Order: sequence, then C-alpha cells, then structure tokens
Amino acid sequence: MKLQKLKPLTNEYLESIGFVWHTDEDETSYISDEIVQISEEEANAYYEATNELYDMFCEAGDYVIENNLFHEINIPFNLVNLIKESWENDVHWHLYSRFDLAGGIDGKPIKLIEFNADTPTAIFETAIIQWAMLKANNLDEASQFNNLYDALKDNFKRIITMEDDIEKFEEFYKDLGWKILFSSIASSSEDINTTKLLQHIATETGFNTDFEYIDKVQFNDEGIFKDDINFEFWFKLIPWENIAIDESELALILEDIVANKKAIIFNPAYTLMFQSKGFMKILWDLYPNHPLLLETSFEPLIGKKQVEKRCFGREGANVAIINSDNSLDMKTDGDYEGFKAIYQEYVELPVDESGNSYQAGVFSAYEACALGFRKGGKILNNMSKFVGHIIK
Repeated sequence: MKLQKLKPLTNEYLESIGFVWHTDEDETSYISDEIVQISEEEANAYYEATNELYDMFCEAGDYVIENNLFHEINIPFNLVNLIKESWENDVHWHLYSRFDLAGGIDGKPIKLIEFNADTPTAIFETAIIQWAMLKANNLDEASQFNNLYDALKDNFKRIITMEDDIEKFEEFYKDLGWKILFSSIASSSEDINTTKLLQHIATETGFNTDFEYIDKVQFNDEGIFKDDINFEFWFKLIPWENIAIDESELALILEDIVANKKAIIFNPAYTLMFQSKGFMKILWDLYPNHPLLLETSFEPLIGKKQVEKRCFGREGANVAIINSDNSLDMKTDGDYEGFKAIYQEYVELPVDESGNSYQAGVFSAYEACALGFRKGGKILNNMSKFVGHIIK
C-alpha cells in the first residue's frame, strides 16, 4: 500500500474548528500524519460495493421483519414494535451510516467487516479534517472520495422531500417549519461536537434547529420537548440498544410517540437491526458466498480462522481472533460480554511496512459518499488512528 507523509494540522487549528479529541490517552496524535494513496478505480470500487451492500441490507431487513427474527439477531424485545413502525413508514429516513470494509487497496477483494448504521463516528474526521489536511499541504482538496458534508445536506432535505426532487425543499419546508432537536450525552466532547456539527449542517440546509443534552430533553405522550417547545424531529447520538437496556421506560414512551406520529427520530429504530452484527449471519444465509461477504454464523466455524464478536460490541471490545485449529490468536476484554456472540470468517486487513492494519470506512447518506481509514493493530480499538486519503 502507498502512503504519503503530510505536515500535520496543529492542535490549535483543530481546536479552533471544534475538533478537541485530537490527542489519545498515550499523548499521541489521533490524526495520522500519513494519508493513503488510492486510485480512481479503487475509489469507484468502494463506491459500488457500498451501494450494493446497502441494497442487500434493505432486502434482508424485509426478511428479518417478515420472519420475526429479532431474537436471533439479539434485538431487545422492547424495541421490536418501534423497529417495525419505523420500517413500515418512509418518513423514518436513514440519515447516514458507515460501512467498515477490508481490502480494496491491496489488490484483494473488498469484504464487509460490519455496518455502523445507528450512531457511526468519524463524521468530523471524514468530512472536514482529511479535507483540511490536503488543503494545508497545498494538495488538491478535491482529490478525495469525500462528499460527506454535501451528501448530509442533501439527505437532510430528503427528510422533507422524501423521494421528490431535493430542489423542492424550500418550497415544502416553508409550509411546515418543522424543527429538529439534536441531543448527545453531556460527558463526551466527541459526541457533543459531532452532534453539533450535524446540527450546523441541518441549520445550513435550512432547518430550524436546537441542541440539548439527553438528560434534559422532555418526553411525554405529546412528543419531544425542550423548555416546553415541541420538536417534530429528534436526532440522538445515543445507541438504540442503550436506550432499550438502560432507559426501558423511555423506550416505551418513544414507541408511543412514533406510533402516534408525534415525532420522527434519527437515525430510525430499524437501524438497530443493521447495527447488530448478527444481521450479517442473515445476509450470509440470503447471499451465500457473495463476493462482498464473509461467512458468518451463530456457531463457531469449523476448520477456519475466525473472529468472535458480540452483536452490539463497539470499538474492538470483546473480540477474539481464533485460529483454524481452535487455538486463540488474541482477545480483548470489554463491557459487551452479555450480548450474543457471532463468528465471522477472518480476513487480513491491508498492512503497512510497520505492520499497522488499515480498515476502510465508507459513509452512506442516500448513497456511498465518503471514504476514510482507521489504522491500528489486528483488532482495531479506541486507540486506533484516523487516516485520510488522496486519489492519485
């Protein structure tokens, strides 16, 4: 793989634009000072693969709902009705998501690792930071597969226009004036500023918006409120499974709110189906041996090197790499042991000369729209680095 060294952005500059999580706990920079060089053909392959995968997820979503497979993919029972309600009504628009992929830059085929459909991170990094890196180094900032900012603006418009021409947004919106409340937890600067970036994009699009921490938002049978002001839309950077498990009363209130058409929530509840790593077992059943998929099962694979994950594990926690002879290669601890295990065929990630592994992350907002990379060990965790790219 080809890497290009760049002069890094200063911490002062990053903080001036709201990117305050630039330094990891070990005092190293979270943003790599190297970027990945890819070809136009490789960028196009990521684009095509992501669009095909999204279509497959939608087909499989119908299958899960028609066959009531929620328990199989570890969906909390108190979200099932909400998932069905959001799936059946087109107004529950999927705003954005990110596919994590192996291959694509090393002459090897692209393979789906997992789908971050509910609360994907790295929006700020992908949409703004890697663009700023090229500009600061006097490179062509347009030489990227990176249209995330504008794609999000267009998809915010589709909340109102749906499948109609997005040019009609202002015409439709002026008669509605519906407001979006954006929420995150109060303890994470990354979550706060990522949420506020999305709020900024929505405001720039033309929406009336506001922000409030989740613990201060008011929920009742009449809808979702801040300071007694009702909001027709609510964006929450809080995982659906956390709401189901930690805030079961809120889950029931949200079910009533959605069923009674008092508010629409982003990302919709059905994205939790896609978020579940158990969903990839459903994909394998429906599309066996598909070139973009890795064999996935709820039982250990026989005679194959594989990865054991939890259906709702995050940031590389509770992951084990198991060799074909069933011996343990490596394992991480974490807080997700209580979720169901899945077993996915192991695939090597591209590596650099220092042995660092690289995983592609391709965002989708109506269609595939942006690429970024993460760099780390064989199991990527919350100490992995963000790596930009350039098309050469």
